[in-house]
Amino acid sequence: MVDVEKLAADVLDGRRAGVSRAITLVESSRADHRAAARELLAALAPHAGGAVRVGISGVPGVGKSTFIEALGTHLVEQGNRVGVLAVDPSSVRTGGSVLGDKTRMAQLAVSPQAYIRPSPSAGTLGGVARATSQAMTVLEAAGYDVVLVETVGVGQSEITVAGMVDTFLFLTIARTGDQLQGIKKGILEIADVIAVNKADGERAREAEVTAKDLAGALRLVYAGTQGWVPPVVTCSALEHQGIDTVWNRLVRHREFLGQRGLREKRAQQQLDFTWALVRDELDQRLRTDEGVARVRDEVREAVLSGELPAASAADLILEAYDQ
Repeated sequence: MVDVEKLAADVLDGRRAGVSRAITLVESSRADHRAAARELLAALAPHAGGAVRVGISGVPGVGKSTFIEALGTHLVEQGNRVGVLAVDPSSVRTGGSVLGDKTRMAQLAVSPQAYIRPSPSAGTLGGVARATSQAMTVLEAAGYDVVLVETVGVGQSEITVAGMVDTFLFLTIARTGDQLQGIKKGILEIADVIAVNKADGERAREAEVTAKDLAGALRLVYAGTQGWVPPVVTCSALEHQGIDTVWNRLVRHREFLGQRGLREKRAQQQLDFTWALVRDELDQRLRTDEGVARVRDEVREAVLSGELPAASAADLILEAYDQ
């Protein structure tokens, strides 16, 4: 039995053990845990919402973990408390997770002003855990000023994370071929800031050229619009160069939104999240429904043998659920 009142008090006091237990609770799929999590989040919600929320993704090999450690360390040195939600890819078959991000952020992990939570995505769409948004609420209620959400960088994960943060940062590197081909059109549409990482040593010049090319491409994409045009900057997470510039651009985007714009953006995100929770709950009920369980094996065999088309099979399952 979860003592929700005590757990909420521990989170509000900023106790790390309490924060960890709270995030474990909101990640759980057990029915009793989900009910307790809703009660906990209701208690924490009035104390959340004050953090700067930044989503971070990037091309493979860009060095996301190294960058996040450099950025997190920079923010801690400025007096901030930093929470990191690093969503790892999970095995589709076993649901297991590497959970290696914490070991790749060794310096930041030992800071008392930072909290790193690697979370298995458990095969959810885009590799982003269903509970990530709720985990953000826990971190904010615990007093963390900045919450960084790292995506696995595949599929639709970037789109999903962009729907729960204030500002989305996309990391890339030089030598990725044609820059517009190397970056999906969807990323150009959701990225608020783009940073070319590994701009150090002999690669510094190439990074500058890449940044210039990308900036030119973005000007064409956003030509004629009055909105925010994503700036492109260079940095070296390994040498901690340009990290402050990246952060300044992230802050500038937040300022561009203004209080009203930020409030409206978060309100829309909450509405979208509401429907995501509805879909998730319906999925859980469908999987555990007794009527569905009775026809599941029969429908499965009929579909695999080719006797029943998918559309008809879906109708049978829904009919069993409705009854």
